[in-house]
Amino acid sequence: MILSAAATVPPETTQQAVGYPSLFLLVLIGALVPVVPTGALVSSAAVVAFHQTAPLSLLMVFVVASVAAFLGDIALYWLGKRGMGSKNGSRWLQALRDRAPEDRLAQAQERLDAHGVTVLVVSRLVPAGRIPVMLACLMARMPMRQFVRGDVPACLAWAVTYQLIGILGGSLFKEPWEGVVAAVVLTLVISGAPSVWRRFRKSVA
Repeated sequence: MILSAAATVPPETTQQAVGYPSLFLLVLIGALVPVVPTGALVSSAAVVAFHQTAPLSLLMVFVVASVAAFLGDIALYWLGKRGMGSKNGSRWLQALRDRAPEDRLAQAQERLDAHGVTVLVVSRLVPAGRIPVMLACLMARMPMRQFVRGDVPACLAWAVTYQLIGILGGSLFKEPWEGVVAAVVLTLVISGAPSVWRRFRKSVA
């Protein structure tokens, strides 16, 4: 769907009216349900914005993506805190635990103890690093206010990083759809590299 939209390039006003709300909703859902490739979405949106003539297009992508990511993180953390305070937990808390292997959780807890909320910034940039760190924050009973203080710069840094990937893809190709393909491939490679490396190390060991 993203590729076809980029290839046809509808009038910018129509594209923005549909694109920004869609980007916001998808990133928000991706923050709550960590199966949506939100980084690829932001990079793709940045490619399309790069090829537009409107001067604020890239800024809008950055604002929409970072705000949606932040609201999604806060909502998920709030749901996790409710699960921690409940006798039987919650499906949201269980989902976090299912996506945080014991070794990754232990590393996240060590880094949280050593660096405090600044580890949230790194967790947002490291593929599959957000959930273990968020669970470590929940287990440490970190107050919402403290989590917010660390999550704001984390979401801003995340949005900038993936937008720069999109700008790079957009600058290398004349056609928007070519830049989208390049940005998506690069994003997926970055996201999948740590998992491949861990499996390789286990097979060698």
